[in-house]
Amino acid sequence: MDVGIAPLRSAATRMRTAFGAINGACACLAKLALDIALPTLCISCREPVDGEGVCAACWGKLSFIERPYCPKLGIPFVYDPGPELLSMEAIASPPAYARARAAVRYDAVARTLVHALKYQDRTDLAPVMGRWMARAGRELLEGADALVPVPLHWRRGFGRRYNQSGALARSVARETGVRLRSDLLRRVRATEQQVGLSRSQRASNVQGAFQVAPDRLSDVQGRRIVLVDDVLTTGATVDACARALLRAKAAEVSVLVFARVVDAPRSPI
Repeated sequence: MDVGIAPLRSAATRMRTAFGAINGACACLAKLALDIALPTLCISCREPVDGEGVCAACWGKLSFIERPYCPKLGIPFVYDPGPELLSMEAIASPPAYARARAAVRYDAVARTLVHALKYQDRTDLAPVMGRWMARAGRELLEGADALVPVPLHWRRGFGRRYNQSGALARSVARETGVRLRSDLLRRVRATEQQVGLSRSQRASNVQGAFQVAPDRLSDVQGRRIVLVDDVLTTGATVDACARALLRAKAAEVSVLVFARVVDAPRSPI
């Protein structure tokens, strides 16, 4: 009886393998047909592009931030002054957070990507942007305990339907394995849009606007936290968030953003 069953089982296995190969081929053909009908588009200019990302023209316009830069603020330098030399901004007005890193300068292409993600429901951009952020923030993310997106006030979140900082943080979490904790920090006061405000007005606008949830204090205490946002301008918002986390006894707070405003080439002190 066993002699008769063995060939049947072998034949069944071969059939399953054959069907699996056929299904795989069909899936590949379906994807190919979809790619032909709906080609992948550049995430900036929407021109067709091979693979995922930006076209060669837009890639050439993106200004990725590489060393040398200020070890505190991540502001790029015009030359390498050696390790640990700070920018004038970091010395004149040291932030509450330990370090900040950004993937790109906030230029025309970066602005297009940020605005599309933030205002045009283009959450499909978050994975690519998050990958660039994970690369730029590698030193911050090593040993980090949690990724915390800068929160929206509930009223603004209701109108926008999603938090762009949360979308970026989810992408970074997938890339790095660092745990996403959107529940640790909340915006307890509605604030004006920061666009158009001066540095001092921005700081005043977000003062006291953030708080660690009372039932999450133990999850913050002693932890190394990386704040995630889309753009760093004066740093007022992330500084207010960092102060709230440090008041809750976080061991360290760093900042990772997609883009940062860089006014002009910087020289170290």
